[in-house]
Amino acid sequence: MSCARLVIMRHGESTWTDKAVNRFAGWVDVPLTERGREQARHAGELMRDAGILPDALFTSVLRRTIESADLALDVVDRMWVPVIRTWRLNERHYGSFQGQTRPAMRERYGDELFRTYRRSFDVRPPEIDLDSEFFTGRDVRYGMVAQDGLDHIDPSKVRSECLKDVIARLTPFWHALVTPCLLQGETVLVVTHGSVCRSLIKVIEGVSDEEIRSINVPTGVPRVYDFEVGTFGGLEVAGEGRYLDPDAARRGIAETLGLEGHAS
Repeated sequence: MSCARLVIMRHGESTWTDKAVNRFAGWVDVPLTERGREQARHAGELMRDAGILPDALFTSVLRRTIESADLALDVVDRMWVPVIRTWRLNERHYGSFQGQTRPAMRERYGDELFRTYRRSFDVRPPEIDLDSEFFTGRDVRYGMVAQDGLDHIDPSKVRSECLKDVIARLTPFWHALVTPCLLQGETVLVVTHGSVCRSLIKVIEGVSDEEIRSINVPTGVPRVYDFEVGTFGGLEVAGEGRYLDPDAARRGIAETLGLEGHAS
């Protein structure tokens, strides 16, 4: 029996995560702040100090994950590892919330409906208008280059998602490309977004549909899962996931909760 390791990380702070802006980004491509870049470098330091050397990297097609991953891998001198980027690791598509501030959406829909759209496992926000400046369906990265043949989903047609949708579009990619790396006993780094991290936590740790509503993920703090690889194949997670910097994770989660109520 051999072992494998999965490291999942939400990208560093983005310009829209900054509490002074506090906008829903979703599939909108926004850059990191300088603080976010520093968080990514610190993530690399945490991996280096823990002796975690990724063999493969997976990111979304959004620059905030790409830049975070590059900065972290530079610290551990692993920028040469194989990389796959996919829209299936994108943040949840927030529909009509994309580009809007959290306080504005809370005021428009009220506290209860706002929380439902934000945190429900299977309720989508209203769809984004096709003529919205934040509609991403005409972006070339969701055209032919995104057609991976794993299922029928056309990313250029996506106009809103709930967490259940994220898991559905992530699952075939995970089985086809990430699982084989783990079965070979590799250390896999996945740099992605808050909703995808929550989806992975839900599936790996068996979190219920209701419990997942209260789980938040900090920016820029790696979370590690160890797996045992059976002699005849198959993966079994060995214990719960752990943040490499628990104190930073607690502070980051508190900041995330603060954004939800910011300016309200």
